[in-house]
Amino acid sequence: MRAQLAAGKRLAGALVRMPCEEIVEMLAVAGLDFVLIDCEHGPSDVGSLRTHIAFADAHGLAVLVRPGQDEHHLAQRALDQGARGIIAPHVEDAAQAADLARALRYPPHGTRGFATYPRAGRFGAVTAEEHRAAADDVVVLAMLESTSAIGRAGEIVAVDGIDGYLVGVADLGASRAGADPTVPELLAAVHGDPAVRGAVRADLAGSAEAAAASFADGAQIVAYNLTAVMMASFRELAGATV
Repeated sequence: MRAQLAAGKRLAGALVRMPCEEIVEMLAVAGLDFVLIDCEHGPSDVGSLRTHIAFADAHGLAVLVRPGQDEHHLAQRALDQGARGIIAPHVEDAAQAADLARALRYPPHGTRGFATYPRAGRFGAVTAEEHRAAADDVVVLAMLESTSAIGRAGEIVAVDGIDGYLVGVADLGASRAGADPTVPELLAAVHGDPAVRGAVRADLAGSAEAAAASFADGAQIVAYNLTAVMMASFRELAGATV
């Protein structure tokens, strides 16, 4: 994914919260570029996460994982199971971003425990050098979910090991104080911030139209909120019986 992003390719995937391997397979068959497994707001543990990654891997579908806040151990285990990237929620400043980057990288750049025998190392079938090179090729995005994080976006994405950012619009709206700029104003500010130019921008979208608008506005990654997409379809089907 990092090579595709570096080449300027736009990637579309889906955010999946409910444990269901068939949905992962359907996304792959439909031609999406990745699946984002949500462990922050979804019920997946390492066991179910590993199953989803295995199903995706069988179809050549890249997997990103969103752990909970500061759940670096879960993120490390997701990478051991073959995830190709981490989208970390509630990153507030450069210090938190640096902690995240260190947790996801092997020494000397980080503190992640080294082993080639999990899934990511093909159960020991690759050399240590090959495994290290693959581990260095994961995508790491910081979620900005407060007005203070938006203001520090430049210093967050400047941290070595952080590839880009995703604004968590729902949490951003919930964290606003009355005198703060509106969510659209905050989005415009960070998207236009010259300090984040060159960083990968990821957006969430609830429809193909919204995704097209995000790409046109500069996003390189768009993840469809699959719950919103499915519920819109279900409501449409229910309305047909009225």
